[in-house]
Amino acid sequence: MDLKILKDTPPWEWPEDTDKMLLGILCDDQRDESDRLLAAELGGDYTVINDELADALLSIVLSGEESEDLRARAVISLGPALETAYIDEFEDHEDVPISEETFHGIQESLRELYMDTDGPKEVRRRILEGSVRAPQDWHQEAIRNAYSSDDESWRLTAVFGMRYIRGFNTQILEALENENEGIHYEAVCAAGNWEVDAAWSHIASLATTELTDKSLRLAAIEAVANIRPQEAAEILTGLIQSDDEDIVDAAYEVMAMSGWFPDEDYDDDYDDDDEDKKVLH
Repeated sequence: MDLKILKDTPPWEWPEDTDKMLLGILCDDQRDESDRLLAAELGGDYTVINDELADALLSIVLSGEESEDLRARAVISLGPALETAYIDEFEDHEDVPISEETFHGIQESLRELYMDTDGPKEVRRRILEGSVRAPQDWHQEAIRNAYSSDDESWRLTAVFGMRYIRGFNTQILEALENENEGIHYEAVCAAGNWEVDAAWSHIASLATTELTDKSLRLAAIEAVANIRPQEAAEILTGLIQSDDEDIVDAAYEVMAMSGWFPDEDYDDDYDDDDEDKKVLH
């Protein structure tokens, strides 16, 4: 299957040998850069990544002969597998796409490469962003240093990392006031993840204001339910009346994940006999 067709095809419909095809492209340094970039992006998908693909991606990250763009893309693609392995803790090896040996090898290699401050900035930034999905002791200091940088791109990386590493509530609240749209967005996500109560008013306002940028508003909708579930119920009930289908879908998704369901206008899609459901009032 052609790479571009593959990108437009749902991963669960990919051919069985997709992992081998992607591996071949990644390992062929004579292949066009654009093809290898796309293969690196697709190679991180849960449906295909395995030890061989993970090793190939890591080899690209570690190679000073590869372009910075390809190295950065490859390390980001390792992030989901690292997160899955970290969460599962290899209790059920069938649920983790890479082996424990590969997992720890990636972690150690990324840590060592990040500590080389002479390495390319973009690669080091992406290493931090990818590796924090499986937290380690060194991440706290790395995020603190990145956040204190005068370089806005490093600060963006730091706030992204605060989604996964606890202990930065003060910095998250500060970042909510940042004029940089990317930093603001990541701060909303981090505040929701760690249930930062002091962020409630700011994020609730974003969720309910129609002038809020769409992607930021969707992040805020998810965050409010984590921060103050009871008060979020009223906000979500109001949002399902929106004329914007994306906003309605996001509100329903958050309610479904929380076990909440509206008391009207949604009966056809959900079984009222489910005793675990909570009704919004």
